Amino acid sequence: MPRCERALDWLAIQALPADKRSAHLHTGWREEEDAYFYLRTLGYVIVEPNFGTPRRRCEIDLIGWDQDILAFIEVRTRITRDVKPAEVAVDRDKQREISLVAREYLRRVPPSCQWRFDVVSVYYDGQTRHPQFELFKNAFPAE
Repeated sequence: MPRCERALDWLAIQALPADKRSAHLHTGWREEEDAYFYLRTLGYVIVEPNFGTPRRRCEIDLIGWDQDILAFIEVRTRITRDVKPAEVAVDRDKQREISLVAREYLRRVPPSCQWRFDVVSVYYDGQTRHPQFELFKNAFPAE
């Protein structure tokens, strides 16, 4: 993270009220923010973070354009690669839920819009201050 962003983060911590979110929610927010900036460096234009609908419990972490393809992006995090890869956590049930929420979003875009599902794995290994990323484009088919 550039020095300017770190300074702004420090200022926010000092000036804003304490974050009352649980540790796992704070980690989830951090992973999605890190993935957001990673995807921007790859040219993605993120148009919607944390999209959900009242009809579904699931939400889509990030929605963005990768050139002319709309990508529904699930972000998964691990602290090690030793157990199972982060992207494996997007199992069949999760894929189905994401697909259903994506259909709700697709009602907002032209019917000819091309789209896909991507998964970003974020690894915080403790050895380095910067996370490592793996991007899986077209990670699973629509159901």
